This record gives sequence, structure tokens and C-alpha cells, in this order.
Amino acid sequence: MSEPTSEDNGKPTSQQDLRIPEKEAPKDSCCSSLKIFIVALSFAYFSKTLCGTYMKSAITQIERRFDLSSSAVGLVDGSFEMGNLLFLAAVSHFGARLHRPRLIGMGCFLMAIGSALTGLPHFFMGRYKYDSVMQRSLNKTVSISPCPYSMVSNNYSNAHIKPSNTIGTDCVKDPGSSMWIYVFLGNALRGIGETPVTPLGISYIDDFAEAENSAFYISCLQTIMLLGPMFGFILGSMCARLYVDIGFVSVDSVTITPQDARWVGAWWLGFFVSSAILLLSGVPFWFLPRSLTKQGEEGTENSTTDQGNKEQPVLPITNSMNLSDIAKGFLPSLKKLLCTPAYFLLLCGTVLKFNSFIGLLTFKAKYMEQQFGQSASRANFLIGVLILPVVAVGIFLGGLLMKRYKLSVVAGAQLSFITSFSSFLLLLLHFGTKCDNLPVAGLTVSYNGTPDTSYDERSLMSQCNQNCSCSTSEWDPVCSDSGITYISPCLAGCTASTGQGKNTVFQNCSCVLTPSPVEGSRSVSLGQCPRGSVCTRSFTSYMAVTVLSSFISSLGTTPGYMITIRCITPELKSLALGIQTLVMRTLGGIPAPVYFGALIDSTCLKWGMKKCGGRGACRMYDSDMYRVIFLSLTTCLRGCSYFFIIAVIVLLQKQFSKEKVKALQQTASKQHEIELQAPEKRHHDGSKTDTTEKTEATNTEG
Repeated sequence: MSEPTSEDNGKPTSQQDLRIPEKEAPKDSCCSSLKIFIVALSFAYFSKTLCGTYMKSAITQIERRFDLSSSAVGLVDGSFEMGNLLFLAAVSHFGARLHRPRLIGMGCFLMAIGSALTGLPHFFMGRYKYDSVMQRSLNKTVSISPCPYSMVSNNYSNAHIKPSNTIGTDCVKDPGSSMWIYVFLGNALRGIGETPVTPLGISYIDDFAEAENSAFYISCLQTIMLLGPMFGFILGSMCARLYVDIGFVSVDSVTITPQDARWVGAWWLGFFVSSAILLLSGVPFWFLPRSLTKQGEEGTENSTTDQGNKEQPVLPITNSMNLSDIAKGFLPSLKKLLCTPAYFLLLCGTVLKFNSFIGLLTFKAKYMEQQFGQSASRANFLIGVLILPVVAVGIFLGGLLMKRYKLSVVAGAQLSFITSFSSFLLLLLHFGTKCDNLPVAGLTVSYNGTPDTSYDERSLMSQCNQNCSCSTSEWDPVCSDSGITYISPCLAGCTASTGQGKNTVFQNCSCVLTPSPVEGSRSVSLGQCPRGSVCTRSFTSYMAVTVLSSFISSLGTTPGYMITIRCITPELKSLALGIQTLVMRTLGGIPAPVYFGALIDSTCLKWGMKKCGGRGACRMYDSDMYRVIFLSLTTCLRGCSYFFIIAVIVLLQKQFSKEKVKALQQTASKQHEIELQAPEKRHHDGSKTDTTEKTEATNTEG
């Protein structure tokens, strides 16, 4: 009977022991901690971008609900960057040396609280009240006389909306007029929570992933991240379609439509939805390790070392270091970073481009509303369904190109520039894609129908309505059969009405133009007049150019992003990303919505009035001036950024060409040394041979 082998005794042989790591390696690589981190970070990116873009989509609703100007609502939107600015530099520097996954988890929790705080004011503001003559006629079948002549005319003016100059000191201020401060604070808290996600997440991936996989992982991350904005705008579209007080008021009692400038959607609902998603996204990070073994090096160490690493991860700093030691190295690291010419020029170009991007993103939906007559719901839906999916595909293909062809930093910078500049040239076509101003009597046309844009409220009065004692501060538009919109039934000179609610038709309107005095032709219906078919075709062209340019530009997103972390030394990657985000928030994210909004406010033709006086939200813009100012500002900022990008490409080419020449020189010098050492070695070997032969000969003679 043969002796039992080590295998029979239950003890593995040395060959089996060596094969154990090879069997476990595929399982480890299939579900590694790094890949789990990437999945968790992708969900966190999805959540934070969903909430951020929902805020952008709700800008118009917040502006109308709180009676804010575009510049004021831009300041509220910029509070996110203000909160982000407070802790970004510190978190980027200190966070890289602390437990990065748990810091990201804490950030997600703060973002969830901030999002919930943003939507909370809705429950303390009371019901939304809009100015309309129909509010007096609900559930009544009596005829309304918006323009009663003689003695009763003043009674209507007083019962309806008082002009701003007649408001007395006994006016009770709306308790919700200052509630926008909570929106400001909630958005700022969300910005604080977002601080660790991007710099610590990207640096964590780049530290522990292989160099050739890092760009691909980041491109996948950015692609999945774009699902957040897509669903954010879709959520914004759904909420904008619902009335702000949905569930609390009867839908039949609402006499305005989503196309009306007074419409406010359920802006608060989306913030609570995004808060719940953010809360869930932070859970996985509390179970991830502080650091990992570098990808590709898992099997290079022996099994004892691997087990030790699993039990106690290698820390990025030694145990003797503390926060004070880390703080001492902050200023030297910052100086070294900003003194890198390529990084500094890239930072300048990025700031200009980011200003253009933030201004466009913040007010793009509003531009589609004012220029092409789209509702906020439809504008948000089209952005989420048409534009963002092609951007996601473009970003993914850009990362795939870098991985497939192993593009260098210079080649990546060139690809980023070519794609971005090509899309920039396409966007210039938007200047010719327009809709004419909506004909509104007293604003864009005179009461006799001739074009005449006016910013003066006195132009709202005419001989046809001078006896009506109308308020010029109200906005209750009605549409005539001639296609001209009148600011209110009173200013249209209407003296009677039929129907009730949304179906009310005002008749005997003295200001309505008719080709002939036919009975019943001088009537108007509720709401602004729709735009014509020409405007619809222009909007189709606008969307086609936007989708194409967005796709081309997105192809260079990942290569452009990789330049930032490849043009500096590896130990400064986390700080570089943090400083870049810090500067972008400070010089782009905060001021851009404010000055974009201020310039948009300058094109307002008709302002709403607050209950106790003061300017509220704009009701109508000069669409021609809006288009020129908005597009000129975005194109000028983006165009100027390309001068810096070209300079970065030139610097990188010089830098890498010098390094290439230096590497060739070092290789040549090593080869030359080897060639010089070879004859000496042969001569030395020959001398040894001669000496050996002489010794052998002497021994033989002996």
C-alpha cells in the first residue's frame, strides 16, 4: 500500500499553494473594491447632478413663486457655489490624506438635508395667488365688465389690482415674501455637501487604477453622471406641468395654463424626491476601505503580504503625521501647482468656458420659453430627452478613443480643442434662428397694429381705453382674433363677457382691431396668442443644431479632463482638481448666473408688481434683444477661452518634445557607455586568457 501524499492528508503541496492566488485573482478582479467604489461613486454622481440640474430646471418657477428678478434668482442659484467654495480647498488637500470614501458619504448626507431644506418653504408660504380678473368670477355666471365706464370705473380698479402709486401704508406684507432665503441656504448646504465628491472620488480612482484604465473609468463615470441631468430635467418637466398647489386646490379653479407667464409648477416636489435619492447614494461609502492595492499589482506580492493588506490597508500617510504636518505642506504645494504654466493657462481657459456654460445651462430653458414660446415643462423635457443623451454618448466615445488609441496628453488636448471649436462654429448659427416679438399692444406694437417696441408704461394707455381707469401694473393677457395680445381685458377696452372659468370670452372690446365692424368680432379670449408656424420651424432648426453641436463638443470632454491630472505631478492631482473646481466656482459658478440674469433683466418689457409695491418677476421680454445679448455673451466668453487652450497645447508640445529628446539622449548615452565598456571587457577577458595559458604552460613545464 502506497504512502499517503500530502494531498491525501489534507495539506496542499507547494505547487498547489502557488496556484491558490491565481485561482482567486479572477474572483477578486471581477468584484474588486475599486469597481464597487466606481459603481457607488457613479450613483453619487447621478444623484448630485440630478438635484443640481433640477435646480436649474426650476429656476423659472422659483423666480415667479417668490417674485424675483433674473439677477436675484441667479444669486440664489449661485449659493451652491458659495457653499462649495467655503470648504473645497481644505477638503481637497486634507481629504486626500484621510478616509476618502467616508468623507464622500458624509457629503451625500449633507446634500440630502440641503435639498429638503430648499423645498421646505412651500409649506409655510400659503396658497399661490396670481393676478386675474377671473378670480372674481369663479363659480359665478354673471357677466364681467372689465372696463365699466363713468362712475363705476374706479370701483373696478380698486377691487382688482391697485397701481403701485396707490398702495397705502396699511398693506399687509406677504409672509412668504422672504422665504427665498431658505432656498438660498438649502442650496448652499447642498454645495457644502458636494465638496468631497469630485476631487476625492477622481483622485481615489486615479490612485488605485492602472494608467490605461483610469481614463476609461472616468469616462464611464462621466457618462453615467449625465443620466443625472437627463432625469433631473425630466423630473423638472413633470413637476413644472403640475400646478404649484396640486392636492390643495381644485384644478378647475386654475384659469392659467403652463404657457402663461404667471404659471408656477410644483417646484418643491422635485427637491424632496432628489433628497431621498441623495440619502441612499451615501450609504455604500461607509463600508469601503480607506485605500486599496494598486490595480495590476494584486498578484505580484506573496500571499502573506496580500492577507496583511486585506486586514489593514496601506495608508497614504505615515502614522506619525498629523493634520498640522499636512497643513504645513499646503502652501508649498499650492505654489508649485500654480507655477506650472500649462496648468495655470488651462485654468484661465476653463474659467471662461465655465462662465459660458453656467450662463447657458441656467437660462437655456428660459431662453426657449421666451424666444420660441415653449412652456417650461416642454423646454426641460427636450433638454433632458434630446440633448443630454447624445452628450452622454459623446463623452463615452471620447474616453473609448483615448483607451483604444492610447492618446498622449498632447493628442488628447488637440482632440478636445478640435471638437470644442467645431461645436462653437455650429452654435453661431443660432444668431439666425429666431422668432419675432409676440405682438402685444402697447409693448411691441401700437394699438393700431404698427411695430413699436416700448419700455414706457404710458404707452399701454390709448384713446380706446382711456375712460376705463385700468391699472398698468397688472398682467392678465388676452388674445384677439387678429393675433394681437392685450395685457388685460381692461386695457383691451372690453365691457362684457360670456362663459366662465377658462372658457370666458370678453366682448365689445373697443381696442381690438377688426377689418370691418361686424357684430361679435371685437372679442378676446384668455391667455397670450400662440406663435405662428414659422416660429415652430425655427425652433426645430434650433434644436437640431443644438443636438449636433452638443455631441461634437462632448467627444473632447474626457480628453480635456485628463489634461488637468496629467500635466502636473501625481502627488498634486487631488489638489489640482480641487483648486480647479474652486476657481471655477468662484469666478464662474457664482457670478455667471448673476450677470447673465442682470443682462436678461435689461430686456424686460413688462414687470410684475408685488403686493405691497416693488418690482416682481418679469412677465415679458424683448425677444430680439434677449437673443442678441444672451447668445453674444455665451459666444464671446467661449471664444476667448480658445486662446488659452491653444497656448496650453503649444506648451505641452514643447514640454513633451523636450522630454522625448532628453529620453533619447539618455538612451544614446547608455548605448555609448555599453559600447565603450565592451572593448575593455574583451581586452580584459583576453588578458585573463593569456595569463591562464601562460600559467598552464608553466605548470606543464614544471
